[in-house]
Amino acid sequence: MCHSKLLLLLFSLLITICSKLANPAMTKSFLANAELGTIWKNNPSVLHNGFPDDNFSVRLILPSPYGTARISVGSSVDSVPLFACGFFCAGLAATCDAYIFSIFIVNAFSIGDVLYLESPQVVWSANHDRPVKENATVQLTELGDLVLYDADGTLVWSTNTTGKSVVGMNLTGSGNLVLLDHRNMEVWRSFDHPTNTLVTGQVLHLGQKLIASTSATNWAKGKFYLTVLSNGMYAFAGVDTPLAYYRSPTGGNIIANTSAYIALKNGSLEVFTSFRGTEGPDYLIQFPMNAYGLEFVRLDWDGHLRLYQGGNGSWVSSDLLDIADPCSYPLACGEYGVCSNGQCSCPDAGLRQSGLFKLINPREINRGCVLTDSLSCGSAHKTRFLAVANTTRFKIIYNWTTNEEHCKVSCLNDCSCKVAFFLHSNSSSGFCFLASDIFSMISISAQSYSRNFSSYAFIKVQEHKPMLSKGKIAIVVVCSSTFVASVIVSMLIVIRRRSAKLLQDRDIIDQLPGLPKRFCFESLKSATGDFSRRIGVGGSGSVFEGHIGDKKVAVKRLDGINQGEMEFLMEVQTIGSINHIHLVNLVGFCAEKSHRLLVYEYMPNGSLDKWIFAKHQVGPLDWKTRLKIITDVARGLAYLHSDCRQTIAHLDIKPQNILLDEMFAAKVSDFGLAKLIDREQSTVMTRLRGTPGYLAPEWLTSIITEKVDVYSFGIVIMEILCGRRNLDYSQPEESQHLISMLQERAKGNQLMNLIDPRSTDMEFHIDEVLHTMNLAMWCLQVDSNRRPSMSMVVKILEGTMSVETELDLDLVNIDLMMANRTSRWDDVTTQVESILTGPR
Repeated sequence: MCHSKLLLLLFSLLITICSKLANPAMTKSFLANAELGTIWKNNPSVLHNGFPDDNFSVRLILPSPYGTARISVGSSVDSVPLFACGFFCAGLAATCDAYIFSIFIVNAFSIGDVLYLESPQVVWSANHDRPVKENATVQLTELGDLVLYDADGTLVWSTNTTGKSVVGMNLTGSGNLVLLDHRNMEVWRSFDHPTNTLVTGQVLHLGQKLIASTSATNWAKGKFYLTVLSNGMYAFAGVDTPLAYYRSPTGGNIIANTSAYIALKNGSLEVFTSFRGTEGPDYLIQFPMNAYGLEFVRLDWDGHLRLYQGGNGSWVSSDLLDIADPCSYPLACGEYGVCSNGQCSCPDAGLRQSGLFKLINPREINRGCVLTDSLSCGSAHKTRFLAVANTTRFKIIYNWTTNEEHCKVSCLNDCSCKVAFFLHSNSSSGFCFLASDIFSMISISAQSYSRNFSSYAFIKVQEHKPMLSKGKIAIVVVCSSTFVASVIVSMLIVIRRRSAKLLQDRDIIDQLPGLPKRFCFESLKSATGDFSRRIGVGGSGSVFEGHIGDKKVAVKRLDGINQGEMEFLMEVQTIGSINHIHLVNLVGFCAEKSHRLLVYEYMPNGSLDKWIFAKHQVGPLDWKTRLKIITDVARGLAYLHSDCRQTIAHLDIKPQNILLDEMFAAKVSDFGLAKLIDREQSTVMTRLRGTPGYLAPEWLTSIITEKVDVYSFGIVIMEILCGRRNLDYSQPEESQHLISMLQERAKGNQLMNLIDPRSTDMEFHIDEVLHTMNLAMWCLQVDSNRRPSMSMVVKILEGTMSVETELDLDLVNIDLMMANRTSRWDDVTTQVESILTGPR
């Protein structure tokens, strides 16, 4: 058991031994261990720092003195840097009530019999997005799971190692928190779950990320991340549309069966890629000789990758990314700041429109600017643009070709858009980029472009509200008196009619038991900030982020609904009655007058399309994650088809309607086009509904079964494996239709040519990938009777059933291809670019 008295005894023993050793090199490393069943509570009962003027609170669980450092007792005080594990809180130690369970480097020294801690540096944390309070607990359970509970008993974090024969926990001398089995093998390692820091000996593998915090004091995930791809180390900025602002230099030829990774060792940061010409790293960042003791690399909140070297109560940092132009850092001048030759200013400086922005800190101009009047998306007519000429950003991928007015209108109508960048040519058209993430802007000279182009940043600002003169106020008051009297009379009439309508509504609700929670329109309006936080838009409406109590939700407001209230409530009753781990949960609804809203659980990682298509892709998903998503969707559809009272055909399966939670578990969403099929029916007749590119051939007859979902699922499998849309008219004509390419490659036994070229990870699992591609072709059989059921698909993915080998490789129906190009049916949804984090 690892209690505070035992810890203090351990440190006292260390001090005694170190003070008597003549040769510091003889000093041993003391590892901290814990046994099953140990419980630690976050309060002063555990060993903690003792300075009354500390600006942090550290409560140690596992100390681990580092290497050969020494501790002296008496008037000559030296500090020793050591790795420790416990609760950490930045802020006023006396009042802090937001802690993270973390591993940190902390300097320890003693005065007399008292041990003191100082200068902590967090290198790993379990709950950076969900801090806990005083009296939270960490427990190494008897079943071998390391868990973190908040003070109210809520489970916050877990290693999920129950049943893996864990017998103990150890904090190594290199700062790696590990769970061990009875053979002393590592079952779980903190090194495998990096946050924003790499320590010596730790490796960042292909596809893993260092994610910066929001600020120096806010540990939540911020706007920057660093990752290693097959061809080098990249740093990305942005949440909705991440763009690379740094890439390590690489060269050489690709080497088969070689994974890329980053390692911090031997006084350098080494970048290994799959493109090596000789043995050793492709790119090496060497550090100066470390005279301080420990060193680590951290991606800081401002996007800088810094080396920290420290000991003896101080830390020295240096920037590692070789970005020569200081303006090229995304936050060189903070949010909204304009960088010009390394100097910072606000966008309205010198434009005769001062007062729109103000500096966050006049003494630190590079901290950035804020709008004087914050934006209100609910009143777009009060929003205008500040045009700043010859201004760009650290990196822009222009979305489309259009004219200046359309570019501005598109930004104006998009709540998430904060700045529209427009590259203008002498012709009527130009190139538009809508930015929802706010970074610094870069002022460039007009000579940077050819004579035919100029660049503008159109920054969305709020209109100032004009003040009324005294005379106008008097007129308004007189007019208002007459108006108020008429309004009162009108309100009485409306209230009477509304009361009658409410009674009618209650009668309808009473007839439909089993409905989810019903919300009034005003409560959802308030929960979404007057529908100001739009996070997505689809064919049937818009989705807004909302908060109901302390729960985050996604509120879908349906547009143009032509069904009556009873019909809508029946649909809600059906959707609300289904409950499955891989179906998005319907929390509640609103049916009030013409308002139709659906309240869903919030899905942090948004829709699948932004993770698999090149235009949105922030970094290729690894094969394990892709296969998990495919399996999750199959299980959700199998439930709809086989385990409900009636068969439910979804009818609109596509990546935009597949949402991902924080662990990339997939859930099917948007049942707006779903159709109920009685068990005794083999087919059902309905008008065409769905999305071009995902429609099964039998839609041409309007007689369908749930097998249309199987066909759409086959399309989605291919899009996940190939990293592109089925229909992509930006490609050359011979490559516009993915399934046509699949048909040709299958007949020529060249399926490997279709695999997502951005993913080297799938090359190491080629047999599994080709097996899954064969499953997709089975789902894509033109004859629906030859397709598997979704229950069979699940068994295949779980390995308990084999894929059909006698397949018809003529997968393309020419009539359907023509219909996909020309369809204009009412219920056919268009392909909309999605940045969705909620159901569509």
